[in-house]
Amino acid sequence: MSLQWKLIFRKINLKFLIIILLVIFILGVIIAFSDYSCAPQHMILNNDVSYYEKSLDPEFCEILVEKISSFNDICEPEMEILDCG
Repeated sequence: MSLQWKLIFRKINLKFLIIILLVIFILGVIIAFSDYSCAPQHMILNNDVSYYEKSLDPEFCEILVEKISSFNDICEPEMEILDCG
């Protein structure tokens, strides 16, 4: 290692580096969980609808209608509510 790198690494305090990495990790977790609200739920519901279209299970349809209804209350791209019967 050259002398310049040794001087740079000596100036960086290990506690300061750990704090910065911890803050970045916490911000990443907060952003990941706050974005969970609509886009992943929409994809999951689309997969559930395609599963229902293959199975035509009436009990699963009722559960899916409740999920879609709560999704439409919270999120912007509203999904069409299924006709179970």
